[in-house]
Amino acid sequence: MTDEPLYSQFGFTDAEWGLLVGLPQSVLTAASVATHDSARKTRQEQAAGLEKISDARASASGLVTAVAGAVLAATGDPDLGEELPAIEPADPVGYGEDVVTRAAEAATLLAAKASPEDAETYKHWLVEIADTVVGAASTGGVLGIGGEDVTDSERAFRDSLAKALTD
Repeated sequence: MTDEPLYSQFGFTDAEWGLLVGLPQSVLTAASVATHDSARKTRQEQAAGLEKISDARASASGLVTAVAGAVLAATGDPDLGEELPAIEPADPVGYGEDVVTRAAEAATLLAAKASPEDAETYKHWLVEIADTVVGAASTGGVLGIGGEDVTDSERAFRDSLAKALTD
């Protein structure tokens, strides 16, 4: 084994690695706050997103596996019963826009430094996290009946994220 930092093993600087490791949780948070929900529904969304991040530790992509492991080491591992710290941005729309901007930066970075397979797997994973979170709890309705599975604002965030990752 080598003593070099994990990020350098993949050819990234510390700052670049920070961008890649920070995005999955940021995507989860932005997708969750795209529509204001009850605390219970927000917890459902966060748990679903954290599980999607956790599942990526079994990815065929070494990069995605390493990023997922780093995210969970920093935020909490659901397999150990740990929960994601609650992040409630003061400006959810602005937060979502910032996440989309950082996703575009990550896509450019990945195109320059990662294998095409790792880059595509990472970008697809971010969109899967957003899809999982926005689909985890319906909004509106009464006693769990009715409501929207995915709201317009959730859909708009997910679509903006996907576009930023493919441009």
